[in-house]
Amino acid sequence: MDAQTKLELEAAAFRTLQAHLQKRTDVQNIDMMNLAGFCRNCLSRWYQEAAAERGIEMSKDEAREEFYGMPYGEWRDKYQTEANDAQKAAFEVSHKHAT
Repeated sequence: MDAQTKLELEAAAFRTLQAHLQKRTDVQNIDMMNLAGFCRNCLSRWYQEAAAERGIEMSKDEAREEFYGMPYGEWRDKYQTEANDAQKAAFEVSHKHAT
């Protein structure tokens, strides 16, 4: 496979993941973090970092809006629920960092 085709396939897979997560508003970011170690905010940050590597200035809010398909505050207000005690405890266990 040539490099351009690989790049196009990777981009298509990313767009599919993005569209999937935009549709699956029932999936909470904390659950993604607990199970996979990343969430929508991570993906938007990686998008912002990729833009910066190419000399494109993009704020955190701009990157989040690009990934969420709407301003983050709007998404949060519509779809984000308060984390329950079990989710918070799982997050603490899964994200312990050595000091």
